[in-house]
Amino acid sequence: MARACPEFQAVLRVSRRRLLQAGSAGIVGLSLPTLLRAAERSGPRARARHVIFLHQFGGPSHLDTFDMKPDAPSGIRSQFTPIATPQPGLSVSEHLPRFATVIDRFAQVRSVHHRMKNHNSATYYSLTGHAPPLDDIRLRDTQELYPAYGSTVAKFRPSDDPAIPSFVAFPHVLRDGSVTPGQHASFLGKTFDPFFIGQDPKSPSFRLPELSLPAALSLDRLDDRRGLQRLIDRQTDLLAWSETAQGIDAFYARALTMLSRPKVRQAFDLSAEPDRLRDDYGRTTYGQSCLLARRLIEAGVRFVTVYYSQSIGGGNGGWDTHGDNFNQLKKRLLPITDRAVPTLIQDLQARGLLDETLVVWMGEFGRSPKITNTKQFGPDGRDHWPFCYTVLFAGGGIVPGAIFGSSDRIGAYPATDPVTPDDIAATMFWALGIDPATEFTDTLGRPLPIAAGKPVTAIFG
Repeated sequence: MARACPEFQAVLRVSRRRLLQAGSAGIVGLSLPTLLRAAERSGPRARARHVIFLHQFGGPSHLDTFDMKPDAPSGIRSQFTPIATPQPGLSVSEHLPRFATVIDRFAQVRSVHHRMKNHNSATYYSLTGHAPPLDDIRLRDTQELYPAYGSTVAKFRPSDDPAIPSFVAFPHVLRDGSVTPGQHASFLGKTFDPFFIGQDPKSPSFRLPELSLPAALSLDRLDDRRGLQRLIDRQTDLLAWSETAQGIDAFYARALTMLSRPKVRQAFDLSAEPDRLRDDYGRTTYGQSCLLARRLIEAGVRFVTVYYSQSIGGGNGGWDTHGDNFNQLKKRLLPITDRAVPTLIQDLQARGLLDETLVVWMGEFGRSPKITNTKQFGPDGRDHWPFCYTVLFAGGGIVPGAIFGSSDRIGAYPATDPVTPDDIAATMFWALGIDPATEFTDTLGRPLPIAAGKPVTAIFG
């Protein structure tokens, strides 16, 4: 029997529900192109409406947080004691006592792995779901590299209200020597860049100049200025020739629309929150950033990325604990995390937002099982370890308490169900109702899938 042509196979994939909704009279009038467009629009059922992506720059130690190995040999096992959680048989680090009370609302993927050992290349992988062309600390941002998750979502599943940005990122630009790639829209164009917030949300003077008008400038006058700029642009044919200029024009048009919407401006006003709740999140940059993420989701933003830190490590940096791992975790990294993330989960749940918001907590890799002692970094360190680490999911239709995959007895390599960052990307897109096989086009005109992996559907109900 001859195989059906690809176009007819695509028609067959149109969901039965869509055809029934069209009705028999409507189906008669549907042409092949119309059916193909319907097939293209039909994707997986959306489990979530929003994503909050909490990126932990530097690479958190899975062995000292969520995948502890108390029976591992000395020199590998953590100096921290595991503590019990509401989920029988599940434990977390003693320095995550608040996290212990909500960990049963998370799903854990404990077998994430790849081969990128440098921060810039591994972080690019974790921000886009696509492996870089080389594993090199000197990896530079180019238009040939893939876009950030939020940019892809902004293209294929934008916010319902055009006045609401689809993708917001804050409060840092990640750098390890040079700016880490994967933080913007790349070849998708500036229209899909994040609305980036560089101010510190914990500052008493936190405000957004982009959304604040000078007292003497009304919206009407601002609109007139924009009309003048568009006239000049038309006279010089600038927009016809420059894709970058088109993106910038679209950005300013969006900013003007946002200025006219009190709902958007109010979302950034953290002073509207009770002091007690702000204290619960922690009066840190990360804590107040998590609170801001909740307010933006509440306002309708589709994808929010919160970067834990600008740098990989150091006094105010991230999770790069080559030396003094345990003190850095105990005194700074874990206490900040233990206030902000559990409060975010409880706050989302209290407001009825958790079921429709997928929260993802991950870094670019984990830390080595072997505790190191080097001349450069000192004792009690753990090195980069991309070969096995843990990613957390909450809300957005996941099965609370689910654990997918496992690491071996010392947390070095996946023992079951290995997962890659490609699969993590596919999982987020799939949860939002975007088929991971959806294609976009790069600068060379090549059609490329938005995710090369498979969604981890087993952690969803």
